Amino acid sequence: MCAQVDEDKQLKAIETRVRALGEWFQNFDLQGVKTAPGHPLGDYPKVKWQRFSQALPEDLVGKSVLDIGCNAGFYSFELKKRGAARVLAIDADEKYLRQAELIREILNLDVEIRQMSVYDVAELKEKFDIVLFLGVLYHLRHPLLALDLIREHVCRDWLVIQSMLRGSPEVMATEPDYSFWEKAIFRDEGYPKLFFVEREYAGDWTNWWIPNRACLEAMLRSAGFTVLNHPEDEVYVCGLR
Repeated sequence: MCAQVDEDKQLKAIETRVRALGEWFQNFDLQGVKTAPGHPLGDYPKVKWQRFSQALPEDLVGKSVLDIGCNAGFYSFELKKRGAARVLAIDADEKYLRQAELIREILNLDVEIRQMSVYDVAELKEKFDIVLFLGVLYHLRHPLLALDLIREHVCRDWLVIQSMLRGSPEVMATEPDYSFWEKAIFRDEGYPKLFFVEREYAGDWTNWWIPNRACLEAMLRSAGFTVLNHPEDEVYVCGLR
């Protein structure tokens, strides 16, 4: 009976701390307490992770990981569970970092958490074996700059990127150059296109630029990455060119 009372108190304490940190985007199951039980995408991001987790090694012992735009740190904690020697989770939003700190405490996983923008990653002055850039690109006013900074300053081996995609899933083979008078290709569904959101999309003013598939792949190449694997519709595992 006492054990049950103690467990109930513990769950109540977790629930109180979770709700004190406001609305959550990432859902965690903390001993039965769910942080985002009503997420419109379901058990997110677990449902997304299940679709591409096999693309990353199960054993990450000795590897370093940088999670850019970590939110509450779901992917950081998953890679730490796989034995990564060092995981650094960064985000510009202090609210998300406070949530990540609570998860770190409850899960007892050694993940470093720091407030930082993707535009400031050069300040880290180190490179990581795996860089996660999941669900961030389309929230940026300057997405290609962000990819350039990641490639130049922090990515040693792999970039794992996920972006919302809109428009056609087709990818056309483009020529190295075109005549000034060539206009038809811009109407081709498979030509790289980046859609600009002037106000809001899906009720979110931070959605700025949404690529089609051809555009995301072209941006990755332009920034110096090569696609190694495309395990999920929105996810790419990239190496350095």
